[in-house]
Amino acid sequence: MKRVAAILLIFGSIILISSCASDKDKKGGDKEVNDKLPVLTLLDSASYDFGTIAEGAVVEHTFRFRNDGEYPLILNNITSSCGCTTPEWPREPIEAKATGSIKVRFDSKNKSGPQVKTITVYANTEPAYSELRLRGIVNAAPKPEAKK
Repeated sequence: MKRVAAILLIFGSIILISSCASDKDKKGGDKEVNDKLPVLTLLDSASYDFGTIAEGAVVEHTFRFRNDGEYPLILNNITSSCGCTTPEWPREPIEAKATGSIKVRFDSKNKSGPQVKTITVYANTEPAYSELRLRGIVNAAPKPEAKK
């Protein structure tokens, strides 16, 4: 009986070790796929400082990028932290090694003081999103004087 238990223990250990080895092989295969995924590479900075502007001014900036992966890059959605910031982006896939741009427009109407706007880019990349930022200072518009 002890001999049968020892044989079963050895056999079970061999199965366990071989299944762990095959899991490592599978993870290695995932790495190869991840290496081929689209990669959104910014050609400039992920942050744009627009300096100091007067309240009511509109700032536009274009973030340029390249797909450094092997598969087409698809920008699924782009959101902003505020309704005063609107993005425009290409809706068609960006082929490998091709470039594209994301145009962001910030309307400073009814905004004053330091501003930081975050633009989140959702794509078929790993990680699934990237962040861009607009920052600067908006000088408040002079208030009209009340009539006496």
